[in-house]
Amino acid sequence: MIVRRCSGGVVFYANKVLLVENDRGEWTLPKGKIVGDGLPHESAIQRVKLETGVDARILDIAGDTIYEFFSRSRNQRVCNAIMWYVMEAESVELDVSKEFLRGGFYKVSEALEMLTHSKEKSLVDVSYKKYKNYKKNDTN
Repeated sequence: MIVRRCSGGVVFYANKVLLVENDRGEWTLPKGKIVGDGLPHESAIQRVKLETGVDARILDIAGDTIYEFFSRSRNQRVCNAIMWYVMEAESVELDVSKEFLRGGFYKVSEALEMLTHSKEKSLVDVSYKKYKNYKKNDTN
C-alpha cells in the first residue's frame, strides 16, 4: 500500500464554502499530495490555488482525515493522510483546474448536502464553527 501525506483547505467566503466536483461526480474539498519536504500548511495554500485559482489564507487547523482507496492507475491500494486547514478566500473568483468538472462557493447548508463523503461533511461543520468564531473575535 502507498501512503501519501496530503493537505487541503476548507475555504470559506462569508457563509459559503468552496467545493469541487471530481471526474467521478463526487463533490469534495480541494486537497492534494504534499510534494517533497513541503510543509502541510504551505501545501494547503498551494493546492487550493492550483486546483481552484482561489487565493486563501489559513485561519486555523481544521483537523485530519485518513482514507483508503484502490488506485486503478497504480493497481494498488492508496492511503491518503490529509491535514486540513480552515481558510478564508479573498474573493469568489474561480479558475477550476482541468482535473475537476466544476467548482464553486456554496452555502454551508447546501454544501453539507452536496458533499459525497461523511468525513468531509463533519470537517466542514466543525470548520464553519471555527470560522464563525474567528470572524466574531476578529471584529472585536
